[in-house]
Amino acid sequence: MSVSPIPFSKPYFSGREFQYMEQAIRSGKISGDGLFTQKCHAFFEQELGFQKALLTSSGTDALELAALLLNIQPGDEVLVPSYTFVSTANAFVLRGARIVFVDSTAENPNLDVAQLEALITPRTRAVVPVHYAGIACDMDELLAVATRHNLAVVEDAAQAIDSFYRGRPLGTLGTLGAFSFHEAKNIIAGEGGLLTVNDPQLVRRAEIIREKGTDRTAFFRGEVDKYTWMEPGSSFLPSDLTAAFLWAQLENMTRIQQRRHVLWQRYDATLRAPLTARQVGLPVIPTYATNNAHMYYLTCRSLAERTALIAHLARQQVLLVFHYLSLHHSPYYAPYHDGRALPWADYYTDHLVRLPLYYELAEADQDRIIEAILEFYADWDKG
Repeated sequence: MSVSPIPFSKPYFSGREFQYMEQAIRSGKISGDGLFTQKCHAFFEQELGFQKALLTSSGTDALELAALLLNIQPGDEVLVPSYTFVSTANAFVLRGARIVFVDSTAENPNLDVAQLEALITPRTRAVVPVHYAGIACDMDELLAVATRHNLAVVEDAAQAIDSFYRGRPLGTLGTLGAFSFHEAKNIIAGEGGLLTVNDPQLVRRAEIIREKGTDRTAFFRGEVDKYTWMEPGSSFLPSDLTAAFLWAQLENMTRIQQRRHVLWQRYDATLRAPLTARQVGLPVIPTYATNNAHMYYLTCRSLAERTALIAHLARQQVLLVFHYLSLHHSPYYAPYHDGRALPWADYYTDHLVRLPLYYELAEADQDRIIEAILEFYADWDKG
């Protein structure tokens, strides 16, 4: 009997995306900072507690805006985890920075805060913690190190909407925060991102850089009688059509998150005991962090095991996928890396595999996934 394929991810539509996009079109204002952008900004600032929220065209744009805002210069050093998406490092490489890679922890793929102090030099300007799978890094210790050395902290919270550290939303703890609304995230806009600005002294410059280096935002608030070129910038604003789509998602964030949590917990309740007994790794949620149900992953015991697991599920029409490749081994940046071994970044590169998790994943399909995984390990361990 044939079975329907189960994809790794599937975008969720609340039902109002088309309605709001049509409303934006009929308003005659579909460029940046229209009605729906304003609605999204208000939601992020009033409902989620972000001090200043600025929509961008992508999470990558938010990081690049952050690098411009911090005046990163050629020769500056920025501390970045090796196990992350290329945008985390690329945003600062574009400004001429030297990337100093930090290894992950044994507990989870987040950067190892204990390694930071030894990597800091007089040229270090910033540290970029990535909240992998929406799980917070150890921010108290990281912020203490940053304060001692006068470093900016840019939270890469691309996966971390609706996640918290000791009760505080991720993206509010560092100098700046960057979120993504790519279609594979919990809350989506196709593409789209957000910069959070937590230093009041940076707010005006963030608005200027985001608007091609002009004070156009202040002009539309009536604060200046004309707008002009103030400093180098770029066009980081998304269309209000993107914001209209995002607004339909934000209205349903509670419902989306509740469903994702149900699915995450179903994986955990059925897989944790049997796989832990086999020494297969599963997500660890530190006591200081919350779980936003962005991702459920396994860390297999070997690369061969992971390859075989993916193949076994593929034969049953289920798509499992691995994740990042260590950036310190990448063709572009390997020649610039200082040669340090980063064993945990390499471990997650070779061992981590992600399971399907999306709003419309039927529980019967999730049961198929779980049963196939358990079947694989029962056979694999027999040799």
